[in-house]
Amino acid sequence: MAAGLTFALSSCAGSAGSGGGGGDGGDAGSGFEYGASQEDVNSAIEGLDPITIKFQPSAASQNSVMAPAGTVFKEIVEERSNGQIEVEITWGQAIAGYAEVHDALADGRLDVAYTLPVYQPTEFPAVNDLGTAMAGLSASPYLGELVANAVGNEIGWGNENVLSQYEEKGLVPLTPLAASGGYYTVCSEPVESADDWQGLQTRIASTAQSAQVQHLGGSPVSMEYVETFEALQRGTVDCTLGQLVPSAEAGIFEVAPNLGYTTTASFSRSPGAYLAGSSFADMPLAYQQIIFDSNALASSGGMEAVIGGNAAAVQQAKDAGGEVTPFADDIQEEISDYSTQLTDEAIENGQIDENIETIIQDAGEQWTKEFEELGYTDEGETKDFNDWYDDSKDFMDYATASYENGNAMDHRPS
Repeated sequence: MAAGLTFALSSCAGSAGSGGGGGDGGDAGSGFEYGASQEDVNSAIEGLDPITIKFQPSAASQNSVMAPAGTVFKEIVEERSNGQIEVEITWGQAIAGYAEVHDALADGRLDVAYTLPVYQPTEFPAVNDLGTAMAGLSASPYLGELVANAVGNEIGWGNENVLSQYEEKGLVPLTPLAASGGYYTVCSEPVESADDWQGLQTRIASTAQSAQVQHLGGSPVSMEYVETFEALQRGTVDCTLGQLVPSAEAGIFEVAPNLGYTTTASFSRSPGAYLAGSSFADMPLAYQQIIFDSNALASSGGMEAVIGGNAAAVQQAKDAGGEVTPFADDIQEEISDYSTQLTDEAIENGQIDENIETIIQDAGEQWTKEFEELGYTDEGETKDFNDWYDDSKDFMDYATASYENGNAMDHRPS
């Protein structure tokens, strides 16, 4: 993947960063334009003291299907900084779990981390409401994931409530809303029809998903994801409504091999975020820019993890003897209609734009067209994704396009 890290790009630096991104880095020199040659970057950082940053990605280990979301960031930062910034990766939330990770960033135990602000909806209500509104996007395990993540990044940067809620806690958004993967049912028995949903004990990840499961006739169960395998194994719950990547990593399909999915609208998202901590504002400007740029381009690794994990999950479900099937049309219609109602309620909270549905749909159409022109196209159905997905596909073109043509560039430190 190193060939994609050469930064032979063609944009200039944006305006002052949000949430500390525009910090002057003390007396530590000037920055550089986005797309500058490596020689110019080396000149900008010459004489700066080397630093080590502590980065906690989402993956459990370097061998995880989710690992590229962390390793690609490390590769890009260290290459772009000419070795002056070392990225020390901590796997498996070993420094701070999701309930504590924002505090760890604010107090300096971590410098950069993947977090789940949606787990704290009262502290980060705007991100939670945007995740609810994203249910209107079409679902697919490949192009749909690329579009959702580009749209999520756009609407995250475009919402001042999202940004200020991070700032208030001493956090610096690098990716304020990471849509990550779509949501699927993973169940001990096949779930396709309305009757199948009645009384279905389903592990959920957000308040909107809780409401959606109840609306379909199920019984939502809130629990830590690490408890899900055992709960499914014991029959405490019948299903988990979750992303496929962690399900594949955790071996969930061994005890719940049946995978259900939508093809039109989707379940609400439970967004994550990539955030920097209190140390970011004290870094030299050029170091801030390297980290900010690298995070944006490392979304190539994030998409490799999400989409590759989707393919692995479909394969695991089949290997375990399960069924991989779309929901019945009437169920999908119910999900879509109720998602619209939940979005209307989210708008009433006053945290998101009253025209958010139109904003999301327009952005979705724009990014779909752009990514298809780059060669990212669905070549089959979800149930056969393990067969038609090309695991050698590189996502750097996706990352470059979504950064250069998106809202994040306007927040690049300067």
